[in-house]
Amino acid sequence: MKIVVIGGTGLIGAGLVDALRGRGHDVVPASPSSGVDAVTGKGLAAALAGADAVADVAKGRSVEAEAAMEFFTTATRNVLAAERNAGVWHHVALSIVGVDRLPASGHYRAKVAQERLIEESGIAYSIVRATQFFEFIRAIADSAAEGGTILLPPALVQPVAAADVVAVLADIVTGPPLRGIVEVAGPEVFPLDEVARTALAAWGDPRTVITDPHAPYFGGELGERTLVPDEGHARIAATPLARWLRPG
Repeated sequence: MKIVVIGGTGLIGAGLVDALRGRGHDVVPASPSSGVDAVTGKGLAAALAGADAVADVAKGRSVEAEAAMEFFTTATRNVLAAERNAGVWHHVALSIVGVDRLPASGHYRAKVAQERLIEESGIAYSIVRATQFFEFIRAIADSAAEGGTILLPPALVQPVAAADVVAVLADIVTGPPLRGIVEVAGPEVFPLDEVARTALAAWGDPRTVITDPHAPYFGGELGERTLVPDEGHARIAATPLARWLRPG
């Protein structure tokens, strides 16, 4: 198969490119650094020529509400239009567990808009919603930092290793379209503040994590289960947090 990976040089994208090539597929990593810009449309037609499937795992360029909405809606429309012209038969997109439960977040609203465009496109699709990546714990902590303290709510999270999400994406993009949504989560559920506290301690980060039920997350206040999948419906990955923090 020829598969185009939009955002193919990022954390998930680069891993997906390697995984698919390891399975023997013809893979095109598409990003501005490779001459493909989904927002302007530059290079899309050439990249998608002859493609069987597209995996859009681009994370966006900003979490600010207006910028995020502009990025995800414009890029998605351009990619879907290029897919129609190229005869691509499967569109796969990476999204976020709980994305439709946090309307106060402009970033999450933008991802909901992206999902809606895909669902209404008429192109066979699969949407993969993943929980927070272990690799983003530090960035989450940094975004909530005030000097030497970090304010985070005790809302539940079920974080997952990026490599485990890559494996699921590789399976789905090479298979038949789901024509729906699948969720992917890690094997353990923790309060968000506890995850940050555990990870920072393992990294020797001296900052103090303070529990604040009203601390915002991407611009919105979390409910207890906003960020975890519905019980019994997600694909559960294998890698626990402790193993990821101390590999080998």
